[in-house]
Amino acid sequence: MPTFAVQYTYAEATVAGRDAFRPEHRAWLADQAEAGPMLCSGPYGDGSGALLLWRAESEAALKELLAADPFARENLVEEVRVVEWTPTIGERFGA
Repeated sequence: MPTFAVQYTYAEATVAGRDAFRPEHRAWLADQAEAGPMLCSGPYGDGSGALLLWRAESEAALKELLAADPFARENLVEEVRVVEWTPTIGERFGA
């Protein structure tokens, strides 16, 4: 199954909304990690966005899943970049 790197970019104008929906967003991410498609996620230190690593059948299937993220549902993500990623070193993500 392909692995994807997803980059969320946030706008300064959505800080209050992200603060309000962060608990729901993180609970949703935890559910995805427990279910298996999400490998890991975390925000950038400067607050500009986040990086999420996923396994999915296809980019289209992943984008459909990402649409259920509370941050996406509430239009709190300025830009979503999805790129297929091929891990080659490291047991955790390697094929």
